[in-house]
Amino acid sequence: MIRRIEFDQQLDELKTLLRDMGKHMEEALALAVQSLQTLDADKAQRVVDNDVQLNAMEEQIMDIGSRLIVTQQPVAKDLRRILVAFRIASDLERMGDLARDVAKVTLRLQGQKLIKPLVDLPRMSDQVRAMVSESIESYLTENTDLAYKMAQDDDQVDHLYSIILQDLFAHLTSDPDTANQAMLLVMVGRYIERIADHATNIGESTVYLVTGHRPDLNQ
Repeated sequence: MIRRIEFDQQLDELKTLLRDMGKHMEEALALAVQSLQTLDADKAQRVVDNDVQLNAMEEQIMDIGSRLIVTQQPVAKDLRRILVAFRIASDLERMGDLARDVAKVTLRLQGQKLIKPLVDLPRMSDQVRAMVSESIESYLTENTDLAYKMAQDDDQVDHLYSIILQDLFAHLTSDPDTANQAMLLVMVGRYIERIADHATNIGESTVYLVTGHRPDLNQ
């Protein structure tokens, strides 16, 4: 009985760390996109510097989970809880890397003016941050309906990304001198779109946790 209580306490600690990672990730993406909108190097550098915090939280999750597997020898759903925590932590850490990549674009554009006001990229970022929040919520509450919703949300993000691509390539064609910046903004869209894919992965992990089967929500 005591071992079960200790096990549940450690699982709660994993959940808390994953919730914190999700919040950190959302804040990083928001700040990175804000830095790009205003070409604010200080904000961009904060995103780059703070990425180590996500890495540290992932390491904590790996340490706690590994210790639980060795000492408690969990099976069935208890084991899936730990394996899913590992997978989600990895997805969140990768999202953090992508948010950092967005911020690095801001740093590369220092000394330039934006070729156009950014509207669709911030909209896309808002949608993706909502996906991150809901994907973590689906895991914490074991809500498979919310997890499956990630597929629909990802389709919406992909649609907006295609609009951004069309707009930027049209701009590139009409003004070749801005090609370098246009391509960097295309990459920003790609980074944000990849974050959405990782949020969808978290939805898949939630379904696996609850059912024991992992769907492919990215198809």
